[in-house]
Amino acid sequence: MNKKRCTAIVLAAGSGRRMNSDVAKQYLPLGDKPLIWHALHVIEKSAVIDDCILVAGQEDIVSGYVEKEIVAKYGLHKISSIIPGGAQRYDSVYNALRAIAETRTDTVNEDGYVFIHDGARPFLTEEILERCLAEVERTGACVAGMPVKDTIKFADEAGFAAQTPDRNALWQIQTPQVFETALILSAYERLMQEKERLLREGISITDDAMVVETFTDCKVRLVEGSYRNIKITTPEDIAVGEAFLQADG
Repeated sequence: MNKKRCTAIVLAAGSGRRMNSDVAKQYLPLGDKPLIWHALHVIEKSAVIDDCILVAGQEDIVSGYVEKEIVAKYGLHKISSIIPGGAQRYDSVYNALRAIAETRTDTVNEDGYVFIHDGARPFLTEEILERCLAEVERTGACVAGMPVKDTIKFADEAGFAAQTPDRNALWQIQTPQVFETALILSAYERLMQEKERLLREGISITDDAMVVETFTDCKVRLVEGSYRNIKITTPEDIAVGEAFLQADG
């Protein structure tokens, strides 16, 4: 069976707020490269991914920073388009999906797969991409994640432990989150139609799997990611990331 086209959407439009930095976290150094380079480098070398849409901040696009200091400087030829992000994560994903639907990128992906990945997760691997591809080919929707190691407590409104769910049934969800192109596009179209109602009802959409779970009948398969596949959010995470790089030599 011939492999269908696989497009990565890499989200890199965040800020440095929780990092306490004036520089957006995706451009902070990790090792001797910008944090965002690490995931993009894996995608560039991947046999799974055919092209990549990079979602970045509007100012960083307009200034030419992303094109010059990330794409051109590091020879990232798989990046077919640089798309501005939106107010929320789901707005950024939708902007990229619309670019695919309207064929505004250099490549067409109407009946392939979309790999949505947080650019702040630098420890993406080819093995994770391969596992996700194998599962999305089988089920149409999957997300990387790992079983939780810690006991989890539900808290009540007063901050007391209210319930302890079975740890064996809990996964910590990561990215990439991978879907058939038509499935994820239709789910996001529904989300955009229902967004105002969800906001009024206090329903928060926190990842792409939840969009599919909410607006389609498709079940989302959990696929083994890696305990190293952390999201860099705070200064402490940078220290952990540096330790991983040093351990890898």
